[in-house]
Amino acid sequence: MTSLPVVNQPPHRCGALLDHLARRLRLRSESVLAPLGLRPRHLIALTVLRDQGGSSQQDLAKILEMDGTNVVGLLNDLETENLIERRRSPVDRRRHIVELTDVGAKLLARAEFALAAVEDEVFSGLDEEQRETLYTLLQQVTTTTNMEACTEAATRPC
Repeated sequence: MTSLPVVNQPPHRCGALLDHLARRLRLRSESVLAPLGLRPRHLIALTVLRDQGGSSQQDLAKILEMDGTNVVGLLNDLETENLIERRRSPVDRRRHIVELTDVGAKLLARAEFALAAVEDEVFSGLDEEQRETLYTLLQQVTTTTNMEACTEAATRPC
């Protein structure tokens, strides 16, 4: 019997595991958002509007890193369901300010509770302290990566 040669193993890499977890989270998230009539891009827009207290369409397009035409379509979807409202800016009548409606805020809260259950399912192998550590590490990496991206592309909003 011949023995296999000893091969040095590279250090552990997280990319494939993160991709796998992200895919699992995305699929489960889409399945709980669909009955609410939401898609992930709707959820992100609603979250930004809630967290910022409203936004101009142009600023929202920058934050979401979407083309202005696509943002208009997204906002049309949300407005049709009475989740957002657009009104003329009092400062610049050529611009629209987009704000979350009460209906939108309530639906966003329901979606966030549903997504919390998805995270509980996907991260069930971690206790609360481990989840908090994971969150802190992911937030650290995200912040560092965003700052590097902004440094490399000075025209991109940070």
